[in-house]
Amino acid sequence: MPDYDILIAGAGLGGLAAASCLMKAGHRVRIYEQAPQLAEVGAGIQISANAMHVLRDLGLEPAIRRIGVQPEAYVFRLHDTGEVLQRFSLAADHERIHGAPYTQMHRADFHEILAARARAFDPDVVQLNKKVAGFTETKSGIELHFADGGSVKGDLLIGADGLKSAVRRQLFGDAVATYTGDAVWRLTVPIERIPEDIRLEKAMTLFLGSGGHGVCYYLRSGMLVNFVGCVETDDIDEESWTVKYPWERLMADYVGWHPKLLAILNAADKDQIYRWSLFSRPPTRVWSSRRVTLLGDSAHPTLPYLAQGAAMAIEDGAVLARALAMENNIGAALDLYQRNRVDRTTRIVEQSTANRALFHLRSVDEMRAAFAKRNEGADRNAWLYSYNPLTVELR
Repeated sequence: MPDYDILIAGAGLGGLAAASCLMKAGHRVRIYEQAPQLAEVGAGIQISANAMHVLRDLGLEPAIRRIGVQPEAYVFRLHDTGEVLQRFSLAADHERIHGAPYTQMHRADFHEILAARARAFDPDVVQLNKKVAGFTETKSGIELHFADGGSVKGDLLIGADGLKSAVRRQLFGDAVATYTGDAVWRLTVPIERIPEDIRLEKAMTLFLGSGGHGVCYYLRSGMLVNFVGCVETDDIDEESWTVKYPWERLMADYVGWHPKLLAILNAADKDQIYRWSLFSRPPTRVWSSRRVTLLGDSAHPTLPYLAQGAAMAIEDGAVLARALAMENNIGAALDLYQRNRVDRTTRIVEQSTANRALFHLRSVDEMRAAFAKRNEGADRNAWLYSYNPLTVELR
């Protein structure tokens, strides 16, 4: 198997996971991150078995189990009464069926675990303050250019630089972003602020309302409650996870919702409420050139209605490492990688988009009828969670 000098743009979850997969396979890797320090914003993240297979292979499962939470079930409830429309088991059942656990954890904790693993392979793997300005590709290699005027050379460039990827922009232009009609709230609350008698069960709980929904689950060994709420609105703002909004605006969007959900919102730090506008981008079937490819949100940005954005990026890194081992030249390996990832990621993106309509039905009768006709657990177990990027046949 050839070993390569691989350049990665972006030290997010996908870039770090890919770096460890590639270094484990024997490649030399450098990640170039524009931020001055290595950190992650946001709150909760969900790691289902399809991603955990890769993390286990990298030796990260013990650390993830220590700090994560394994929810008992995925529960769909009406927004006001809490009536259960459907539930399917997670925790032990998920691990029994798929061979790896379903875990929820704080993005910052997960990012730290991934960064530590990459640095264990190579302490200098991450280079900070390196904003990508572009690249030059030749038959013999790739040169990555930075905004500070510097550059580095390698054999292969991976764009793992997110929704507004500079690598993708040079390859294919900007992805067309269309406002979905939704704004997304996020916050976390220490569990001790919520009285025991109105705490939610240890589950992934999704409250469904007319034109909006709210997702609640636990982080940091159950010591934090994470809330993510999507509401339909014409008030379009930034596509940024760091924009603060007034707590009163949040509460106005959830008048009349279930007391257990409202208990979380009422217990939040009123100056730590975030909201961003949610945009969709169409999936593309072309990710690569001869020596450049994309990974994660750079390649297949997705809406958060299936909780698979990070999982897809982790899958990408594992499959790319396998493809480089199976082919004797980079171009053929990138073709193999893209060919074996595009259908799966497109399906996830499209299902995530479809879930918006399911989660925002206008009447209780519509919600009951929709869930009566579908089995979310059986469907996801059949194709989503059952995928193993380490063993799936690459065609």
